[in-house]
Parts: sequence; structure tokens; C-alpha cells
Amino acid sequence: MMIDDVVEPVESKGPSKKKSKLKKLLSTPAGFVGGLMVLIIILLAIFGPLIAPRDPLQINVINRFERPSREFRLGTDDIGRDLLSRIIYGSRIALTVAIPAIIFGVILGLILGIIAGYSSEKIDSFMIVFFDILRSMPALIFAIVILTMIGPNLYILPIIMGVTRVPIYGRLIRASTLRIKNNEYVLASQALGGSKMQTMFKHIFPNVVAPLFIQAAMDIPIMITFEAGLSFLGLGVPPPAPSWGHILRTGYLNVRHAPHIVIYGGLALIIATLGFTLLGETLRDVFDPKLQRKGEN
Repeated sequence: MMIDDVVEPVESKGPSKKKSKLKKLLSTPAGFVGGLMVLIIILLAIFGPLIAPRDPLQINVINRFERPSREFRLGTDDIGRDLLSRIIYGSRIALTVAIPAIIFGVILGLILGIIAGYSSEKIDSFMIVFFDILRSMPALIFAIVILTMIGPNLYILPIIMGVTRVPIYGRLIRASTLRIKNNEYVLASQALGGSKMQTMFKHIFPNVVAPLFIQAAMDIPIMITFEAGLSFLGLGVPPPAPSWGHILRTGYLNVRHAPHIVIYGGLALIIATLGFTLLGETLRDVFDPKLQRKGEN
């Protein structure tokens, strides 16, 4: 018996089906609005140097706390830096921290989750305890403790943030692996002499990765607000980088005589997190087979 004879039939995903899912994604109000917000944030991050009217680090104390005007569209901060330019460059900071953090958490959670679900009961129990230990620590407190010891670091920050998501991704992949590992095509691969490593990454990995990416897309706004919160506390991206968290801290400290700083800084963070949240929720509704089956019933 060939392994191909027992592999579960995979539904064809031609261009027409992908097009229909994309159409369904954009046809919902949440998907369209979320996609538009995300597109704006991505374009600002990519073309920031071309769009920003000024250098976000340029100091001009004479123009400190300027209100929005023709010269300074969103005003200036406490040392005269252009607020619009800092918010535009802040989108780049948000994505360059949040996306690597998600990627690191996904890779580590994927590997540990497959190992937990496909290995022996002892290894599975050890992994569950490891996930529980990580998850029992509040993510913000965990990050504050580590960053207090090593100091703000742009390269270490995504790793610390990614570690906080590993238990969620690991448990998700473990559950999917336990559900799949007794399927006929997996058992056939083992019977034909396939190694555990080959079976895990050839037959289990492709069938568990889809829900992980949907969860990861929904976690991007969490990572954006996480970075902003740490930067607000002075432990995130090192200053004078134009992080939205730094902008909010400046606005908070000077809210009485310069409320525009916290208003526009907060608005940028709201648009980014709301956009990714709406898009992530819509992606889950469109691509999650469980929700599709519930809808059909």
C-alpha cells in the first residue's frame, strides 16, 4: 500500500478559490476597514522618509510645544521635534518590533508544540509544565524584569516580547498535533519507515500551521501595544527613537499645556491596533475551517 492511497484528500485551492476568499475578506465592513487601516500603517512604515515633512529627531527648542498649524501639521513636542514626522516614523518602529516578536514566538512555539504533541508522555508533560510556568508570569512584569536588568535594547526587545507568546502558540500546536498524529496518513508514514522528524515536518507541520498564522495575525496589535507600553515606561525602544510609547509619555508629562501630543500619539496607536484587530478577526472568520462549519450548520 502506497502512502498516497491513505492521505486525506486536500481540497483544491486554485486561483478562483483564493480570489473568492479575498473577496469575502474585503466584502465585510470589518475586513475592509481593518485592511485599509493596516495598509495605511504599512505604507507609512515603508515610505516614511518620503512622506515625513521633517527629520523626526531634529530638535528646535524655539518651536517647542507648538500647536497644530500650517508649518507643523500636528504640532511639536517638548524639544521642538515635528510630531507628524515622529508619528510617521513611529509606525516603522511599531512594525519592526512587533513582527519580529511574532515571528520568533511562532517559530519557537511551533517547534515546541509539535515536539510536545508527537513525543512521549514524559516529554509532553514536561512541555506542559514549561508552558504553564511561562504563562503564569504576567507578560508585562516578565518583560520589565528582564529589561530592567539589561536595559532598553532594540534587538533584544522582540525576543523578550516573543517569548511571552510561546505558551499560547505551543499549546495551540500541541492540541492540533494530538488531533492529527493518529490519522491514517501519519500512521502510514510511520509504518513505511519514516522517521519521527520526517513525519513531524512532512505530514503534521502542514496541517497545523494554518490556525497558528491566524492566531499570530490577531496578536500583532497586542505586540504593538506591548512595545508602546514598555517604551512609555522607558524600557522599550531606546530614545530618541520615535516610538509611539515615547510620544505618549511626552504627552502625558505635558498634557496640561500641550494636549495635542497625547491626542495624536494615542490616535496613531488606536488606528494601528484597531486595524490589525479587525483584519485578524476577519481572517479568522474567513479561513478558520471550524467557524466555517459552524456557519454552514
